[in-house]
Amino acid sequence: MATYDLVVIGTGPGGYVCAVRASQLGMKVAVVEKNATLGGTCLNVGCMPSKALLHASEMFEEAGHSFAKMGVSVSSPKLDLPSMMNFKQQGIDGNVKGVEFLMKKNKIDVLKGTGKILGTGKVEVSADGKSQVVETKNIVIATGSDIARLKGIEIDEKRIVSSTGALSLEKVPGRLLVIGAGVIGLELGSVWRRLGSEVMVVEFLDRILPGMDGEIAKQFQRILEKQGFAFKLGSKVTGVEANSKALLAKIEPAAGGAAETIEADVVLVCIGRTPYTDGLGLKEAGVALDPRGRIQIDPHFATSLKGVYAIGDVVAGPMLAHKAEDEGVAVAEIIAGQAGHVNYDVIPGVVYTTPEVSSVGKTEEELKQAGTAYTVGKFPFTANGRSKVNQTTDGFVKILADAKTDRVLGVHIIGIEAGEMIHEACVLMEFGGSAEDLARTCHAHPTRSEAVKEAALAVGKRAIHM
Repeated sequence: MATYDLVVIGTGPGGYVCAVRASQLGMKVAVVEKNATLGGTCLNVGCMPSKALLHASEMFEEAGHSFAKMGVSVSSPKLDLPSMMNFKQQGIDGNVKGVEFLMKKNKIDVLKGTGKILGTGKVEVSADGKSQVVETKNIVIATGSDIARLKGIEIDEKRIVSSTGALSLEKVPGRLLVIGAGVIGLELGSVWRRLGSEVMVVEFLDRILPGMDGEIAKQFQRILEKQGFAFKLGSKVTGVEANSKALLAKIEPAAGGAAETIEADVVLVCIGRTPYTDGLGLKEAGVALDPRGRIQIDPHFATSLKGVYAIGDVVAGPMLAHKAEDEGVAVAEIIAGQAGHVNYDVIPGVVYTTPEVSSVGKTEEELKQAGTAYTVGKFPFTANGRSKVNQTTDGFVKILADAKTDRVLGVHIIGIEAGEMIHEACVLMEFGGSAEDLARTCHAHPTRSEAVKEAALAVGKRAIHM
């Protein structure tokens, strides 16, 4: 029977990062993975492949619509979807091999099979009808999340698809109906719209991107509509019927009222994700769950069962790969007797569309609800020199600062490369910085990031370029 200091169940971003950090700290570590490849949802059927298709489809659209105005003459681009899917797969393979390399480099044992917790210090690993029990001082559950399903709508990953199936469609759907106006639905809707689909998004709430700053979400919706998206907000899909020609989606107002039927070639169900805990034996082992099916943990990631910890999508908080990674590092350090810590007030979020949307910290709505006095500084990319010369002026930067202390409480950006620009705000906020600190920091010219400095100047009503 093998004995370890730590066994991590799941090799997504949270799991494999936790394993690497634990190995760096001198522990003997094993990871358990039920799938054929390492990397979890993110690397195989989530973050990474979607970014490959977002990039490729953006290049396709650029070639068809933007090159000519820059003096670059090319013939009308033709879509080779199998080759685009191969491009995506090459990226997946490269990342998966990278995780395999990290396991070997850090002398981490990879146990292939499904992990089940038998109690404190014991994990059963089962594969192909065989099982083995490994002993370990500590266990970290990092099994991630699964797609959320709509009652009465059966996902077949061909015509009615989840995010997984939407990454591998064999042809461009003429009409794509997206259920859910969250990050995943808008990203995947963007991919197929660029490649030729008519895209309609149905959202139960009266706005897109729930949880994002409301002003940002409104402008983003206008930009997407200009790109060709259609939205039905405050609506719900109550059923999908199929015939030989089309899918017939029944849509009703969320508040009640007359239903209508919308025809689509593919329906994408993107209503969120749920913690994945199937087969772990949590109930039998005595690991407590909350009412939403998430594993309950204390401030040090410990579950109700001694020696068992949990991180990532199976616990409370935003279901983001980088949040899981930070938790993986923190719990490894805590197990090693160090002071592992995650600052949940500084977890950035990004929507990887064109333009991108990024945010960190509090929204205006959250500050108002909390009764926090705040100041606002905004700066549009229409007044940013680099954006002007590149003719990519959609969007703006918005900074929220404490009215008394000037400490930055939230930053929200919609614009090209917003996902890269958000990180100077993250670093500033991690160190408790003020809008004045950001305003007085020299920024290279000409860059889009100057808009962040100008928004910080605007907090004090002294923006230079507007």
